[in-house]
Amino acid sequence: RVMPELPKFDDEDLKSYGDEEEESALSPPAALMSVLATQELLLENILECIPVGEFAVIQPLSDEFCLVLGYLLTWKLTLAFFKAASSQLRVLYSQYLRRTKSLNKLLYHLFRLMPENPVFSGPTSEVPNKDTKTFFTEDLHLDVK
Repeated sequence: RVMPELPKFDDEDLKSYGDEEEESALSPPAALMSVLATQELLLENILECIPVGEFAVIQPLSDEFCLVLGYLLTWKLTLAFFKAASSQLRVLYSQYLRRTKSLNKLLYHLFRLMPENPVFSGPTSEVPNKDTKTFFTEDLHLDVK
């Protein structure tokens, strides 16, 4: 709920960033970027022996699962922050992510975490002859009970 409100504070200071000779960059919230940097290091340690193109098998409810989930949820917050920002602020934030290589690291991690066959194993009521359901074709309901 808070993330969409945060870019408003940077809008006030936006005019001071356009006057410099070199490309300007503005960090998303420092606390969020600090958590993200820590999680990137932890994920690198978990996924270091897995090349891009192969996928890691992360067991549900393990320590690694919790770290990966935290990393992906942090990116979800970051994307919510970006979505709420003006286009001018998005340029500055994206420059920061480019300099820190955070977006490159995200893609690198995603391509090692994505399963080779993302078949949806949830409850289905369809006939076996129809197309196979995948995580990309079905809506996921993530209700916490």
